[in-house]
Amino acid sequence: MGNAASGKTTFARRLSGALGVPHVELDSLFWRANWEMAPADEFLADVESRLTARGWVVDGNYHSRLGTSVLERADLVVWLDPPFRTILSRLLRRTVRRIRTHELLWGVNRETWSAFLARDSLLVWAMRAHLRRAATAEWLAPFDVVRFRSARDADAWLQDRERGGDARARSRR
Repeated sequence: MGNAASGKTTFARRLSGALGVPHVELDSLFWRANWEMAPADEFLADVESRLTARGWVVDGNYHSRLGTSVLERADLVVWLDPPFRTILSRLLRRTVRRIRTHELLWGVNRETWSAFLARDSLLVWAMRAHLRRAATAEWLAPFDVVRFRSARDADAWLQDRERGGDARARSRR
């Protein structure tokens, strides 16, 4: 889990590959054509249907939609929590690239300049999420969590997993 542009999807793809388990990207289950949100019951059913495998790596947050249902099934929660300047830089580069190239997201949507300009923009969401980190730490407290505040630390941990290290090995919180 982590803020927008924290590296969740890239990290999750690598970890699922290292572990040989499916990668479940929550955004791909949540967003429908024209940025319509999946109905709550359908979204929950889609997510739960993918958590029946012996192992999986889920990337995304959606705490307000899923509660702790995914966290309760996880062996370990990885929280990517880089500084906001890193989030902002990545978010700006990624979003501008997606707008310029008309990149399809989850096969059905494209980002537009409203990602920056709308009242409920991705940029505003990212700022709010960053400011809520203390609350996030609180609701994650009951779970087994490894928290990375830098890409370098997350990458080192992932490299160890890719070399066959214990996926539950801990790092600094």
